[in-house]
Amino acid sequence: MPNETGIVPFWKGYDRKSVLRFAQMAEDLGYHSIWLPEAWGYEQFQLLTEIAVHTKRIKLATGITNIFSRSAALLAMTAATLDEISEGRVILGLGTSGKKVIENLHGQKFEKPLTRMRETVGIVNALLAGKRLSPEMSSFFEARNFKLEMTPFRPHIPIHIASLNDKAIIQTGEIADGWMPTFWPYKHFGDAIALLEQGAKKAGRDVSEIEVSPFVTVIPFDDVNFARSMVKPLVSFYIGGMGDYYHNMFCRFGFKENADHVLATYNGPDRANAADAVSDELIDAIAICGPTKHCQEKLAEWRTHGLGTAILGLPTSAPPEFTEQFLKDLAPSR
Repeated sequence: MPNETGIVPFWKGYDRKSVLRFAQMAEDLGYHSIWLPEAWGYEQFQLLTEIAVHTKRIKLATGITNIFSRSAALLAMTAATLDEISEGRVILGLGTSGKKVIENLHGQKFEKPLTRMRETVGIVNALLAGKRLSPEMSSFFEARNFKLEMTPFRPHIPIHIASLNDKAIIQTGEIADGWMPTFWPYKHFGDAIALLEQGAKKAGRDVSEIEVSPFVTVIPFDDVNFARSMVKPLVSFYIGGMGDYYHNMFCRFGFKENADHVLATYNGPDRANAADAVSDELIDAIAICGPTKHCQEKLAEWRTHGLGTAILGLPTSAPPEFTEQFLKDLAPSR
């Protein structure tokens, strides 16, 4: 399991030129990768191409690409093109997104997400390997005959999947190169690795081949309570406004009372206080807050629980000087 560190900017309040500069700085500081998000702002592959032509070593990843708004074939073509431009630096992070985004923004039916993920990964892998499409590859359309009329720079591009429920994690272990959770309590990485192993065994693989690459929220402030307060609004939004995924996950791992309280507050007349309802204990289970030295030591502790590549969220709504210091303080060389 590699001990690498990547970075991811938040998709809102995105400053394209600043992120390019941070990517170049991260490369100089030894960071492994930059993962660009996509929601309803910038299109991620064009941004990654811009970074590709201004860097040489840092890996270029999608964090994440939803599997409904582009066809599997277009995903393969896009990833192969960027991989050639970057000389083999692409990682494809995939996820299902959610019903509201897929249906209300992209106008696609959010149906059979697990099946769609399996078939998308199968088609992407087949096309990159130079194979032709055949009808049995997809239940969503009659794929047939086409293959890529270019030779991909690599016959396989690593695929990491963002998944949270048990069935999806087992499938990730079966078909992917990496697993990308968000806000998964770090002391429970072992529970997920056991599920990944189930999937890996189905495919005749070893679970050690699957990288645990979570998004990790790190807030390096001397005032721990202030640092936690910066994470709580996002956590309350994920519990109350992102469907059942995160609420169910926190309930599963011993935070039911707090998760229920946050959910009720967020969806009630007192929504403005939902962030305050998030407990310090929950924050400390899913994020790293405190002085820089504490953050460095805590990140090392996370690795003992199975963390492979830590994808650190860049500070949001912060002046560039703060982000630059953040990159220096948490650089892999430290």
